[in-house]
Amino acid sequence: MTKLFSPFKIKDVTLKNRIVMSPMCMYSSMKENGMLTPFHLTHYASRAVGQVGLVIVEATAVQPEGRISVHDLGIWSDQHIEGFKQLNEQLHAYGSKSGIQLAHAGRKAVLDSTTPIYAPSSIPFSEKSKQPLEMTAKDIQNTVSAFKNGARRAKEAKFDMIEIHAAHGYLLNEFLSPLTNKREDSYGGDRNGRFRMLKETIEAVKTEWGGPLFVRLSTNEYDENGNTLEDILYFTEQLKKMGVDLIDCSSGGIVPKPVPSYPGYQVKRAEIIKHHTNIYTGAVGLITTGLQAEEILQNDRADLIFIGRALLRNPYWAKAASDELQTDIEAPKQYKRGWK
Repeated sequence: MTKLFSPFKIKDVTLKNRIVMSPMCMYSSMKENGMLTPFHLTHYASRAVGQVGLVIVEATAVQPEGRISVHDLGIWSDQHIEGFKQLNEQLHAYGSKSGIQLAHAGRKAVLDSTTPIYAPSSIPFSEKSKQPLEMTAKDIQNTVSAFKNGARRAKEAKFDMIEIHAAHGYLLNEFLSPLTNKREDSYGGDRNGRFRMLKETIEAVKTEWGGPLFVRLSTNEYDENGNTLEDILYFTEQLKKMGVDLIDCSSGGIVPKPVPSYPGYQVKRAEIIKHHTNIYTGAVGLITTGLQAEEILQNDRADLIFIGRALLRNPYWAKAASDELQTDIEAPKQYKRGWK
């Protein structure tokens, strides 16, 4: 069997293969209430039918002001639980495990003109962006509690794993980066202070959640004044000590700078973190073929393959990858006649 289609176990959750649907915002909660819509049910279930091992739901806001846009999904209310529970019933019915990315947009929230947005320091993302409010200690604790409650709701909705979004310039990433965190209290300063917000968030989440826990990091900020690789490795070491199971290794987004992208452009950081920190990593970013994914796994550069745009183009990417690797995967019973 190819490694891409081998099972992978984290804690008591076993994925049937190493293919992960990367969390990708769909901006489709059109009533602006954070609720799932029929689109989401079709969107995610079709990838489970397509035999993705783990389907991770897009960035889901733990507070209304933490949405990237007013059309983001939310998990700030118990009213959101039922929709996610229905989604998970579908994903599990087709043999996929399910995850949810708990998120807060911080200064990158684009909401209506009257809604305040928050950040570790009052620095807008760009000249055209709204001025965020610097978070008080109370604001920070309210947000930590919101992540905790989001984890409780995710558990009640029957998700199999949780990912904490600390990448792409959103709130937790903003606390981690010296480019955006200019605080002079215990949540700023050196990298230990900048790590405190993420640390407290994970500690709070773990009081409600004992299953697999991933953290998405921007492992390269593409700015000489940003976090260095040594800083990133310090953060991953701390996450390992805290019991985080996997680092989802993305990059960029903290400041409005172009990201140099090419096939597998983020894989090297996943490889470095995996071996330096002795932690599972997920490789993501312009991984488009089964051969490319298999090479990453066989050369022990990462443990899971996160597929984004390729799965938007083809919900049955896993089938295409299996054909390319000349290996058979089980077809959904409804599709067996077409998958031979």
